[in-house]
Amino acid sequence: MKENVTSRRDFLTTAGKAAAVTTAYTMLNPIKSFSQQQKKIKVAIVGTGSRGSGMWGKELLAEQGDKVELVGLCDINPLRVEFCKKYLDTNVPTYTDFEKMVKETKPDRIIVTTVDATHHQYIIRGMELGCDIVTEKPMTTDEEKCKAILETEKKTGKKVTVTFNYRYSPHRQTMKEILMSGEIGEIVSVDFHWYLDIIHGADYFRRWHRLREKSGSLWVHKASHHFDLVNWWLEAEPTEISAFGKLNKYGKNGPFRSKTCRGCPYKDKCDFYWDITNNPHYTKLYVECEKADGYTRDGCVFREDVNIWDTMTANVKYTNDVVMSYSVNAFTPYEGYRIAFNCSKGRLEHWNHERQPWVVPAQDDIRLTKNFGTTEIITVKAAEGGHGGGDTRLRDMVFTPGMPDPYKQAADSRAGAMAILPGIAARYSIDENRTVKISELINI
Repeated sequence: MKENVTSRRDFLTTAGKAAAVTTAYTMLNPIKSFSQQQKKIKVAIVGTGSRGSGMWGKELLAEQGDKVELVGLCDINPLRVEFCKKYLDTNVPTYTDFEKMVKETKPDRIIVTTVDATHHQYIIRGMELGCDIVTEKPMTTDEEKCKAILETEKKTGKKVTVTFNYRYSPHRQTMKEILMSGEIGEIVSVDFHWYLDIIHGADYFRRWHRLREKSGSLWVHKASHHFDLVNWWLEAEPTEISAFGKLNKYGKNGPFRSKTCRGCPYKDKCDFYWDITNNPHYTKLYVECEKADGYTRDGCVFREDVNIWDTMTANVKYTNDVVMSYSVNAFTPYEGYRIAFNCSKGRLEHWNHERQPWVVPAQDDIRLTKNFGTTEIITVKAAEGGHGGGDTRLRDMVFTPGMPDPYKQAADSRAGAMAILPGIAARYSIDENRTVKISELINI
């Protein structure tokens, strides 16, 4: 990143103007501007679980109903897709056959929120049938599927958008602004450590995410978020990675196990016992749909089929010669992350508090310290909505034609690829006990 001699005052003025451009656009060009440009975007959703029915279902329609027309819902579970239809209070047709849905409803865009390892099926076939794609992260789970997506996008001329909502939260955007200003010089190295607590972290091991063949492991499903953030912050791409991983807490490490929490004979002894029936929405979305496909949402975190890691560390090198020390732990007592950018003229630090008992979750300070200078504390209030307000801003960017993007937050298929490739390389690094270059996996 080039050094910029912009002063702190000038930087704040510039950053404020950039933010004002986006805000002004939204305020001065609402529904009227959109309706003058084009008719509503026809959207179909494949995958009607929690993310598909919530963030890309109910929340999308509530916020973007003036721009978006939902035309179809698809899921391999017929009971779940019918529940989603009722939950969204819509009369759109439902399907278990994806191709039939696309051919009959003719959507402009397909939103893909299925099991990670199946994303490529719907992304590729959707483009072949003439649709643009909006896909949840990770874009896919291995390098061969990634290549197939990129090749199909090039061949069809359609577009893949990957929904990296973390880019849009106010805290992360503020850090991007500071790094873009160059006031603490060029970035030299990054310290990035993510903590998944015994609530959220454990939940990955109850679900299909516990299986490497479905999620690509947390190196791909979860860490793709983190790798994308660093790629975006650095304006660079990963080139090689050396990683270690171990299953220390969950799976076979448990003192006892059952198939599900429901009916578990050890529920009075297990700290991880969770009664899904206390959640009426999950009961309808998952429990009452089990008989159609056998999927259980409240699986035991100690099942012996768990084949992903819960403790992971890596060193990553980037195209601009920046190096990163990275880790994820999935059973800490609190949730959040610590990141620091060590730069030629100072250091930028942030400790994000997502779920800790001793802090105010809505406020996370950013610390900027200049070499031979003072420390400045920058307070950023979280915006309303999921993922620190990122979800709302992401949906607006995806479905508002011509939306200004001064921080380059919109993510395409290349960004999607560069977010998953470090995690895929990390798996190879652990399996083969060596450093892995990204160029070994794919050439793009």
